[in-house]
Amino acid sequence: AEEARTARWDSPFDYQKQALWYVPRGMPDPTTADYGTHFAELGLELLSMSRGRAFLLFTSHRALREAATLLDSRLEYPMMVQGTAPRAELIDRFRRLGNAVLLGSTSFWEGVDVRGDALSCVIIDRLPFASPSDPILQARMDALRKRGGNPFRDYQLPQAVIALKQGAGRLIRDAADRGVLVVCDPRLLRRSYGHAFLNSLPPMARTRELDEVRAFFADAATDDALSDA
Repeated sequence: AEEARTARWDSPFDYQKQALWYVPRGMPDPTTADYGTHFAELGLELLSMSRGRAFLLFTSHRALREAATLLDSRLEYPMMVQGTAPRAELIDRFRRLGNAVLLGSTSFWEGVDVRGDALSCVIIDRLPFASPSDPILQARMDALRKRGGNPFRDYQLPQAVIALKQGAGRLIRDAADRGVLVVCDPRLLRRSYGHAFLNSLPPMARTRELDEVRAFFADAATDDALSDA
């Protein structure tokens, strides 16, 4: 039999220049009752810097609804919420408006392609661990335990890592795209399993400083103005 021919193509994206990954300081543990309020306040500040043009991705419909309520009437950009219209229609409106904010849950973490300036910021509320109350997840975890496996290490964590990678992948879809990825969950840096998430994402520039996020968007706005001149 002939030996297989293999090849490898590196990413065409220069993540160090095109993207900034921001993990905010001061966020409480996502299990606390006021986490949604902290998320909304940070979101408003970030969206003023990005001039809208953002996806807010949630791990649950409950968190999505809470954020929509907290942002409603306070957001100066058009806001679209999953469930108010078909997904394709929401994405089409998002592209056409050019300064909109879209709140989405599971189905918006993958298979959505928005290129150009209309999407310049992706804000993720929590690390995307599946709900332990899901009966399918419970059955898989029980099966792993019976085989002597570790359900968290062998299933929950790998699935969450893939989901975060898919959500982050909404940001940079073209060699000319620029944007900021925000992961609000402090467990990313506080828990030992955070390294699995950190190592899975593209090599974006990283920061914990809000001023660096502000400067990134200011530089992008300057570049846009020069390109339009």
